[in-house]
Amino acid sequence: MSETIVSVIAREGETKSDRRTNRANGKIPAVVYGKKVQPAAVYIDEKELATLLRGRAGAGGIIRLNIPAYGEQPVMIGEVQRDKVLQNRILHVDFHQIDMNEKVKAVVRIDLTGEAVGVQEGGIPQQMSTTVEVRCLASAIPTAIEANVANLQVGEHLYVRDLIVPAGIEIRSDENDIVATVLAPQKELPEASDGIRDEDVAENTADKQGVLQE
Repeated sequence: MSETIVSVIAREGETKSDRRTNRANGKIPAVVYGKKVQPAAVYIDEKELATLLRGRAGAGGIIRLNIPAYGEQPVMIGEVQRDKVLQNRILHVDFHQIDMNEKVKAVVRIDLTGEAVGVQEGGIPQQMSTTVEVRCLASAIPTAIEANVANLQVGEHLYVRDLIVPAGIEIRSDENDIVATVLAPQKELPEASDGIRDEDVAENTADKQGVLQE
C-alpha cells in the first residue's frame, strides 16, 4: 500500500491579518492530533489538499505528513469543514495521527469484475455501492476490494455480505447493502394502431362531452 507524502507548516502566534493573508495565498488551516502528536495547528496547501481528497487519501487512505517538530507521521483525514454556501471551499481539516500496527476504520473502493450472465441476456448492470467501510490494521488497508458479478442473473443482487476480503479485514458496512444488480431490460411501449382514425377519436370525444352536459 503506497502512502502519499505531504509537508505542512506550523501556524503559531499569527494575527487575524496573518490568517487572512495565508488563506488568500491558498493555505488551509488544519489540526493534527494523535497518541504521538500533541494537537498541532498547521497549514496545508489548498491544491495539495484538493488532490488528496480526490484521491485515495480522501477515502480513508494513509498520508505520510511531514509535521514541524514531529517529522513524518502516518495520518488519515478526519473531519473536513466546508463553506455552507460554497461547498467546494474548504475551511478547515483534521488529521488523525495513527499507529500502523493498530486497527483503524477506513473506506475502501469496490471494483466490479466479470460480466454478469444477466447482461448477456440483455439486462442492465448497475453498481449501487462504490465503497465499503472496513476495519483492519492500518498497514493492511487494501487499495480496493473486488466484487465478482459474473453469476448475477437479471433481477439478482450482489450484497455486501457476498464480498470476499483478505484475512484480517472486517467489513463494517451493513451486510444487507446492495453492491451491484442487473436490471431487467426496458420494454418499448407499443405504437398507436394505424387503424384508429382521427374522426373516430373526435366523435368519441364529442359523445363523452354530450353525456357530461346532460
